[in-house]
Amino acid sequence: MARNRKGRDISGWLVVDKPAGITSNALVNKVKWAFDAKKAGHAGTLDPEATGVLAVALGEATKTVPFVTDALKAYLFTVRFGQATNTDDAEGEVIAESDARPTDEDIREALAQFTGEIMQVPPQFSAVKIDGQRAYKLAREGEEMELAARPLWVESLSLAERPDADTAVLEMVCGKGGYVRSVARDLGAALGCHGHVVRLRRVWSGPFVASEGVGMERIEDLAKSPEIDNLLIPMEVALDCLPEVRASDEGAARLRNGNPGLVIAQDIEYGEECWASHQGRPVAVGIYRAGELHPSRVFNL
Repeated sequence: MARNRKGRDISGWLVVDKPAGITSNALVNKVKWAFDAKKAGHAGTLDPEATGVLAVALGEATKTVPFVTDALKAYLFTVRFGQATNTDDAEGEVIAESDARPTDEDIREALAQFTGEIMQVPPQFSAVKIDGQRAYKLAREGEEMELAARPLWVESLSLAERPDADTAVLEMVCGKGGYVRSVARDLGAALGCHGHVVRLRRVWSGPFVASEGVGMERIEDLAKSPEIDNLLIPMEVALDCLPEVRASDEGAARLRNGNPGLVIAQDIEYGEECWASHQGRPVAVGIYRAGELHPSRVFNL
């Protein structure tokens, strides 16, 4: 017999402005504890020393995680020129050095090759799986791996600031699966001077913005209290990328049972993915066909 999960049936999104020094999984566990929630997940890992948007989904909102994960994201990060590290960030060991330093114009010209559809090799210290094991675990054991390049869509990549000759602040908007550390490493290689990330902040992710995020201190202060629920964002915010249709009473009942249900739709094309609401609450995500929504995800609210 399956064991019942402890905790509350609570659903919604919490946008956390993640501080440096905590892993994404540890932060999710802390949020889950603070809300006494049965289920929690997040939409995209940040490195322990990175800051910014970590969107945490509770309850039924975990079913909308892919829509945030697939959305564009923006990062502001600082590259240190003149050094390469084995982790491609400031936490690793320096493995190569150079006295060369690029000009602003050198950087802007080099950035052009990192926009659009690019192929990117993940860092050696990453969560990519190699024969069932995480690359970072193998790297810690001293193994060097041939990691396959992966496609990444980079919407834009620009020079935001040049504090000094050794560093440059870059802003990047990209799709899912991107490694900012790889961008810094490959940019340094392209400029002939080496490079690694010394500071990284995720400014926004899909509909969620860091400036509107909640700090860990606030979460800890309100933990286990009734007031903490006021921090949640409705789960349907994650569905902003999809058009909305409205289910009839009968249609909503059928959708909740995983069957196609009647919906009222405007300007929705046959075969288009959308989400259905009923009495102001999300019911399902699915494919619209001839007046019905054929569900792929059903929300038990």
